[in-house]
Amino acid sequence: MFRTILSCVAASVMISGCMSAGQHRAEVRDESTDRLTVGTVQREIRVGMPGSGVIQVLGAPNVVTTDENRLEVWVYDKVATETVQSSSSGGVSALILGGSGDLAGGAVGGVSRAAGATSRTQRTLTIVIRMDAEGRVRDFSYRASQF
Repeated sequence: MFRTILSCVAASVMISGCMSAGQHRAEVRDESTDRLTVGTVQREIRVGMPGSGVIQVLGAPNVVTTDENRLEVWVYDKVATETVQSSSSGGVSALILGGSGDLAGGAVGGVSRAAGATSRTQRTLTIVIRMDAEGRVRDFSYRASQF
């Protein structure tokens, strides 16, 4: 009985530390900035849309300025760096227990190897929204890059 419980605990400890890079990235990703995408602009922003609707879709702009006609220009600027690092180790570990269920004669041994990789991607998105005198979207443009 004791050996069965000990085996279960040992197996749980060895498995609990395993997480793929994709799973880790999903856990740490900031969901609040995911709405500022080219797809959202193409799908949601329309000429004639009120400024309050733009804010509802994209949030507050990073910069508000005026053009040569003293009309507002809203700029959304997003720069994202995503780093994914993964590592793996493989090997054989053994837990050898002594006789009669006690740990006095037990030993732990093993051989392991480790390897890893890192990938870094940078993305930029700039959205420029020009407003008319009534506070509605007069025109908009966007630029996106990834490297």
